[in-house]
Amino acid sequence: MAHLQEQKLLESRLVSVLHNSTDLNQIKQVHACIYRKGLEQCSFVITKLIRMLTKLNIPLDAYPRLLFQQVEHPNSFLWTALIRGYALNGPFIESIVLYNSMRRVGTRPVSYTFSAVFKGCNVMVDVNLGRQLHGQMMKIGGFESDVYVGNTLIDMYLKCGVMDCGRKMFDEMPERDIISWTSLIVAYARTGEMEAARELFDELPAKDMVVWTAMVTGYAQNARPGEALQFFERMQISGVGTDGITLVGVISACAQLGATKYASWVRDIAEKSGLGPNTDVVIGSAFIDMYSKCGMVENAYEIFQDMTEKNVYSYSSMILGFAMHGHANAAMELFHVMLKTEIKPNRVTLIGVLTACSHAGLVEEGRHFFSSMHNSYGVEPSADHYTCMVDLLGRVGCLEEALDLVKSMPVEPHGGVWGALLGACRIHRNPDIAEIAAGHLFVLEPNSIGNYVLLSNILASAGRWDGVSRVRKLMRTKHLKKNPGCSWVEGKKGIIHEFYSGDMTHPKSREIKQALEDLLDKLKLEGYQPNLASIPYDVSDDEKKWILMFHSEKLALAFGLITMEAGSSIRIMKNLRICEDCHMVMCGASKIIRREIIIRDSMRFHYFHDGECSCRNFW
Repeated sequence: MAHLQEQKLLESRLVSVLHNSTDLNQIKQVHACIYRKGLEQCSFVITKLIRMLTKLNIPLDAYPRLLFQQVEHPNSFLWTALIRGYALNGPFIESIVLYNSMRRVGTRPVSYTFSAVFKGCNVMVDVNLGRQLHGQMMKIGGFESDVYVGNTLIDMYLKCGVMDCGRKMFDEMPERDIISWTSLIVAYARTGEMEAARELFDELPAKDMVVWTAMVTGYAQNARPGEALQFFERMQISGVGTDGITLVGVISACAQLGATKYASWVRDIAEKSGLGPNTDVVIGSAFIDMYSKCGMVENAYEIFQDMTEKNVYSYSSMILGFAMHGHANAAMELFHVMLKTEIKPNRVTLIGVLTACSHAGLVEEGRHFFSSMHNSYGVEPSADHYTCMVDLLGRVGCLEEALDLVKSMPVEPHGGVWGALLGACRIHRNPDIAEIAAGHLFVLEPNSIGNYVLLSNILASAGRWDGVSRVRKLMRTKHLKKNPGCSWVEGKKGIIHEFYSGDMTHPKSREIKQALEDLLDKLKLEGYQPNLASIPYDVSDDEKKWILMFHSEKLALAFGLITMEAGSSIRIMKNLRICEDCHMVMCGASKIIRREIIIRDSMRFHYFHDGECSCRNFW
């Protein structure tokens, strides 16, 4: 009895020493001790030895498997240790082969065995294999109430894309923990099912930082920034802590919304949490992007300058920020500063540089950077880089060269490439190339009504009425409908006021309508005539004028005129590309009211001042 106790104590000590080992040499020394003490057949000790070798990513066939093979009667935990090693480090199929061998010799699996093989199914994305193993587990029995196994099964089904099975597994679990709930909430958020995620979240009795963060980032990633910020505010009120992942999610929501009040609020919370932009490079880069998209590029640059550490993401965010605001010289200057550091540009950096060249019409500089991307910076041009070049060439009227560039692409052109070419055809009135670009867009984006409208307008400008009729007939046949235009503006106390095209339900609708009518009357005295081609619907001219009058950005502008201090800039965010008529109105309005109007549409920032726009009428 005393000898047995001494052996158990020795085994426990060896396991403890193995647990604290940090490199292979230490583990080999313990292994030698195991042999000297005659414990090479002890499944308890060898299990720990294999787990530590797995933790150090030691190739399984070279060492751990040999250890396993020398044990004459391995127990369930020793089998599981090797199965788990292959499930974590690969080759993953080997974990299944070992599991089958374990079953053939009659060794009963334990809960950790099934957790390991289910993880292997995750990696291989083999849900059929997972279902077979699930069936075997049910046949063996005894695991129904094991929360750890249940969570692994939920995870397997969710990662294999079988949401209904994951939910069924969750619903049938007799006991659940926070991981059970969080896994399903995260999965719903990833697939855009935020209502289902919200329902689960509300049912969860105790909520930790991870599940709060899942909801905040889920709303942000699904372009629902307002709800992301509402959840973050509730999270703060609940007294739950904030980490870097939460902050990146809420900063992304602020960037989408473009609201300065929320930007300042989140900045204060980050500073109080010890995650200020000057101390954390990831948070700092996210703040640069946020301030840039909120129209506060000066604040973005202050963040950049104050950062104690900068990486490729912080430089790229700042270069893109300058580019989207039309500050091409600042973007190019910062790029050259970056080249003097040890930080190498990546694909995003070069998209920023090419965008800056495009917005400033720097054709030769753009050609130089594009042609030298691979040799100078080791970056292969992607479809996004080609989009920038097509936009640049189209901006200066080199449409044939732009088309040739698209035809020479080694990768398949996406909608952005052909869309840039079609947009250039509108400016330079080239119906022939427009038909080519639109033909590809009708295949790539068959339900995007904007492409049909643009082609119709280009053909109409060229007097090709047969073509106009053909495109409009196609639109009717497809029953295409335009996405509802939405614009929002930040009012007093940071309240966001949303306006949808044609929607007059705002509490100040009467004053908005009057202010808009007054403004349009003044514009008409200056020669303004509504651009009826901006309306794709087959309705009368009077109806088109009425629709144009109540476009969402015009409503937002009128709201700004009646609520904001005289002389202050009016900042408007829009979910779609600004139409030609609204662009014309904004140019004229900036001159009449003598105020700067700033609009961020889906393409870029537009700065309207004294009758002109920073985009030079190309967007």
